[in-house]
Amino acid sequence: MKNLYKTKVTTHAGRNGHTRSEDGVLDMELRMPKELGGEGGDYSNPEQLFAAGYSSCYGSALEVVAKKHKVDLGDYSVTATIKLGKTESGNLQLSAILDTYIPEVDVETGEKLVNEAHEICPYSRATRDNIDVTLNLLLDE
Repeated sequence: MKNLYKTKVTTHAGRNGHTRSEDGVLDMELRMPKELGGEGGDYSNPEQLFAAGYSSCYGSALEVVAKKHKVDLGDYSVTATIKLGKTESGNLQLSAILDTYIPEVDVETGEKLVNEAHEICPYSRATRDNIDVTLNLLLDE
């Protein structure tokens, strides 16, 4: 693989710790959410960070596909919902829902763009066959 970009982030003390990128742009306290038995509060957590990364990466893949098909995405958005659950055997497992809003695009075109973006998105490729990912196309009515 030819490297195009590299970043390094170090986290101390896991979910109840501190995470910082080597350039200092990302520099924040993390706390386990109340739903997982933590104190919660105004802190982020791994699932939020994953949702931010996935939604932005998938959005960029959508732009690449739309450009290829000469489709104007307008004021589009991608919302990633990341769930942390337990499998029947008791292992922790993630799942993802990607809600893609593309204004003024017909269903056929929208579905084509959403599916093709899922094929080329690095996050989608990394998670393929590892977690359940649901793709939703949201349209204007």
